[in-house]
Amino acid sequence: MLALAAALPEADLDQYLRRSRGRAPFLVAVDGVTDPGNLGAIARSCDGAGVDGMVVPRHRAVHVTPTVAKASAGAVEHMPIALVPGLPAALEHMRAAGIWIVGLDDAADRSLFELGDLGRDAVCLVLGAEGAGLTRLVRERCDMIVSIPMRGSLSSLNVSAAAALATYEVARLRT
Repeated sequence: MLALAAALPEADLDQYLRRSRGRAPFLVAVDGVTDPGNLGAIARSCDGAGVDGMVVPRHRAVHVTPTVAKASAGAVEHMPIALVPGLPAALEHMRAAGIWIVGLDDAADRSLFELGDLGRDAVCLVLGAEGAGLTRLVRERCDMIVSIPMRGSLSSLNVSAAAALATYEVARLRT
């Protein structure tokens, strides 16, 4: 059996900057995520948590592949994904449009659970690559850096697990 499918449409970053469904935009950007299983799992969590769209850089990041689609359990069919030439410039563009840029990093002094009212505002969570974390330029474009408190021996979670926890925390604050 052979099936042909149309390519997934590429989302436009500017469509994210407008209020969606009568509420402030909720976005997720990935910085240097190169593992297709992680990107697929992130897309699945984003869809489940009600994220309006994802932002993925054209370079130094995995894009939607059959492995990403499989790991997403079909979420890539429903989650708008904007490919941007450079993530730092895209974040600056979002900030100029009134979107708070919140980076996740295990070395941050502030907890994800301290977002409070900011979670109800227009927000973009930025997730860095495993190991390397956020790149310097992306980190500099963030309005705030938060961490997920770790109670055990390890200092961080897998990027897709961190994405699930962080997106659902923002979703909880938005309800």
